Amino acid sequence: MIRRATPDDVPEIMSMIRELADYEKALHEVRVTEEQLREALFGDHPAAFSHVAEHDGRVAGYSIWFLSFSTWRGVHGIYLEDLYVRPGHRGSGYGKALLVELARTCVERGYQRLEWSVLKWNEPTIRFYESLGAEPQDEWERYRLTDEPLAKLAS
Repeated sequence: MIRRATPDDVPEIMSMIRELADYEKALHEVRVTEEQLREALFGDHPAAFSHVAEHDGRVAGYSIWFLSFSTWRGVHGIYLEDLYVRPGHRGSGYGKALLVELARTCVERGYQRLEWSVLKWNEPTIRFYESLGAEPQDEWERYRLTDEPLAKLAS
């Protein structure tokens, strides 16, 4: 049901990235190309990793993650960038199975954190995460620099 993604999965993962962005009301922000995603996941020096959930030989969901590092704990962790299950497969255990696989990866490798972000308005997903024992990190505020502000700061 859950396996590491392969280069052949990139078109399906791209499709689901767009579906997720549309759900999150941010489709206009998606700029990644299949070539960029293939290089990030499967190039000489992968920057990210992916698992897929399969149902009857077809991709039903995916996760994309990368390594983080905790200076307080002195070890790596996993930052989950995307977790998405197609609407027709939600409630079938694929989202949990993808998270279980990442938790196993953390435990097997000695990583001590599995972290991600969720939109504050996404109540069904928040309830799902909390049902697994995840706790919100309310004391932290997330910031981001992109586009013109990033270029301005760099100059």
